[in-house]
Amino acid sequence: MSQFFMHEKNNLVNEAIEGILLSTPWHNLRRLDLGDEIRVVVRSDWDKSKVALISGGGSGHEPAHAGFVGKGMLTAAVCGDIFASPSVDAVLNAIVNVTGDAGCLLIVKNYTGDRLNFGLAAEKAKNLGYRVELVMVQDDIALPENPQPRGIAGTALVHKIAGFAAEQGQSLEAVKALAQRAIDATSSIGLAFATCHLPGEQRDDRVAPGHSELGMGIHGEPGVVTLDTQNSQKISSIMTDKLAQALPDGKQALLLINNLGGFSQLELALLTREVLQSPLAARITHLIGPATLVSALDMKGFSLSLLALEEPFHEALNAPVQVLGWAPVYEFAPISLQSAERVASALDFDPSHNAEVAQAVERVTQALIDLESELNALDAKVGDGDTGSTFAAGARKIQRAMQEKQLPLDELPTLLALIGEQLATVMGGSSGVLMSILFTSAGQKLEEGSLLPQALMHGLERMKHYGGAEPGHRTLVDALQPALEALVAGESLAVAAQAAKQGADATAQMQSAKAGRSAYLNQQSLDGVKDPGAYAIERVFALLAGL
Repeated sequence: MSQFFMHEKNNLVNEAIEGILLSTPWHNLRRLDLGDEIRVVVRSDWDKSKVALISGGGSGHEPAHAGFVGKGMLTAAVCGDIFASPSVDAVLNAIVNVTGDAGCLLIVKNYTGDRLNFGLAAEKAKNLGYRVELVMVQDDIALPENPQPRGIAGTALVHKIAGFAAEQGQSLEAVKALAQRAIDATSSIGLAFATCHLPGEQRDDRVAPGHSELGMGIHGEPGVVTLDTQNSQKISSIMTDKLAQALPDGKQALLLINNLGGFSQLELALLTREVLQSPLAARITHLIGPATLVSALDMKGFSLSLLALEEPFHEALNAPVQVLGWAPVYEFAPISLQSAERVASALDFDPSHNAEVAQAVERVTQALIDLESELNALDAKVGDGDTGSTFAAGARKIQRAMQEKQLPLDELPTLLALIGEQLATVMGGSSGVLMSILFTSAGQKLEEGSLLPQALMHGLERMKHYGGAEPGHRTLVDALQPALEALVAGESLAVAAQAAKQGADATAQMQSAKAGRSAYLNQQSLDGVKDPGAYAIERVFALLAGL
């Protein structure tokens, strides 16, 4: 089944153009009122006193071409159907409606349909008395033996450079000459892991999983070679080597990193890093992107374009524009790290002994180790079956440190803080962090002079604050909170243990969970099963109370 966001395929392009007109912050775009079949987006602030710049082609390459219409770039864009050249009539009407005595330059990507339709429209316009010139962008170097190199993302650079010259009021001959210099100085190469998804059609899966296609065209045309890799370093090396060979000796360059539509920002950032750590980086002085300038719908791929820099290009590329699709130029600067002070998380303490505390720590840790299989079996019914292993891992870490006499047993605030620190590193997932919050916060409260029950209750409150669990949410809080409340009220460990058991028993009757993996299960899966964490709390308090 096709997956494409649209209402009706026949209206897709026209409705998308309306969205572009609505989204320009300068309110400087209009569509010529020539019916649904002729789609020409023009500058509303154009007065025909300067050379008009017209480009266009098939839709599906957004923001090209309508996204480059505006002050400083194109005067008009002629939009065809998806990946289809606009008609001769559409191009001719664009010429007639925006061209004055200064003349018009057509900037065309080198595809057969565009060459023919724009070319014939230019000839017809000349017969009507208009001054029209045409330049052909052919920046794709992926197919070196092709006598007709394709026009791809480098087209946007030509739009910008020619647009600056036109905005400055230069003659048609001068604008054309500068545009041609930019074309001659531009080289591009693209790569994709998968072709694009056309509206209403299935995706072409010709590129096998784990492979990539070097030189895939912006309409999904086959490239020059299929690579048996998607490794970022290997791919970047191949592409930058080819670009370096195309760059004239002694020339410095601007690099355009263009998203073909389907690359994530994360992947584009990695791509940028790989390219700028290649030998080619020594010749790059300016960057554009990573950005989407000339896309291929949602093609999972990207292209790299090099512009061999000349003095006139610098000012043109940096000049301000009022268009939706352009991305700013910036100077390339290597990474530099800022000095920083590293915060040491390890506690500074001296091991000490306390027989009573040692006995409690030994009993609790051994209980959790002994409960490992039972808790895992319980958790397998309502979670992912690892609660016992998680608690046991933390218990073994603490028990081992005690056996090696590496615990501050006679400094309870420091002991709790140390337990919190170590649980965060050894217990997996959120459980370790939550228990670390509890013990760390309790240790801080003890340091301030609180009694142990009050300190543990404070730790529980902080754990609830960050974790989001409350009594009734079917977690260990249902057993731990009533037990600690009993201790805070001055009750014995036996009373606290009984409160923990009642809380744990109650979780078996709760019809839904509000936290943890159990929150994704239905009532039937939970009914009659105690929460593993609550059961662990129940058993620990029973052991401490000697029950």
